[in-house]
Amino acid sequence: MHFRFETARLAALSAVTLLLAGGAMAAPVSVSAVMDPQEQMRFEMGDGTPHFVLAVRREGVSEGEGVLAGAKVTEFGWHDIQPPLGGDPRGYLRFEAENGDVAVIKFTVRAVFMKGADKPALHDDGFWELVSGTGQFADKRGVGALKIEPAGDPKRLFTLVGEIGDKP
Repeated sequence: MHFRFETARLAALSAVTLLLAGGAMAAPVSVSAVMDPQEQMRFEMGDGTPHFVLAVRREGVSEGEGVLAGAKVTEFGWHDIQPPLGGDPRGYLRFEAENGDVAVIKFTVRAVFMKGADKPALHDDGFWELVSGTGQFADKRGVGALKIEPAGDPKRLFTLVGEIGDKP
């Protein structure tokens, strides 16, 4: 009888602990933003190949679910592209919430060219990490997947899926 009571007590204590800890767990994020170039510089390598680097500042507004939804988004990107092999886009996304709080996200992408109907199709897949922020983002960390897709030249659709939670 004593064993059953202790087992039930331990189970109840475990359930309460899990419920209390649930508030500290990371929250899901799923947002997309159509990013429109505001400034860009294209650097050709001049070595007889189509290799180029694109430095770009794009802007948009995020839509979706989670703490990044509804924010103004600015990309500060460096896209090192070697058609038709691949490329390595990277940079930062600055999310500014309606209340002025800022989340700074670092991203790394691998660009891969695959056969398309008319020309090679570029597939940009990678990851993101919340590296700093102010206000509601000051003591947060986050990580997830990032996909960049065409959204009507020269615009790009950035989609971020992942989670943001408290720093350890």
